[in-house]
Amino acid sequence: MCQINIAIFASGSGTNAENLIKFFSLSKHIKVALVLSNKNDAYVLERARKLGVPSYNFSPYELNDTSLVDGILENFKIDSIILAGFLMKIPDRLLRMFPDRIINIHPSLLPKFGGKGMYGIKVHKAVLDAGDFESGITIHLVDNVYDNGKILYQARCEVTKSDTPETLAQRVHSLEYKHFPVAVEEYLMNLTKQRQR
Repeated sequence: MCQINIAIFASGSGTNAENLIKFFSLSKHIKVALVLSNKNDAYVLERARKLGVPSYNFSPYELNDTSLVDGILENFKIDSIILAGFLMKIPDRLLRMFPDRIINIHPSLLPKFGGKGMYGIKVHKAVLDAGDFESGITIHLVDNVYDNGKILYQARCEVTKSDTPETLAQRVHSLEYKHFPVAVEEYLMNLTKQRQR
């Protein structure tokens, strides 16, 4: 089986990106070959540097209106893109380049509490404001609508009466660290096997 090269897109601190890099550093078949960010001061770039993974940043203009990002992905022979706290919409051009090969993680049980502007602590506040008894994570394919693509995996956690957005965020983060790398690995390995038949 050929090696699967993945690129991680992230906008912030990069804890999920670091978790993915460490997980796949032990894999024989999947490698995090690249980290990309739309913010030049995002700490994910420093995490990538410390872990020896090439990283680049780009502007919204460079993502949407130039072929800069496409060229970087081609140079690193990227097979799949993983969004780990990436806050920009993926342009249709990249969706066509990577059909069913762009995966996102969202900190709620989609279709609840998804869509434009729903990220991070805003999601957890919305869950609490709605009085829901459970929350969790959704790992899904990316299409041209925010948080809309085919769901690959969901994991759930309880919401307690004493929760704050911050305590709920911690519980959801623990689900992300546990399940995101495994779900990505399972999906990409199955996809590769299907294509080799």
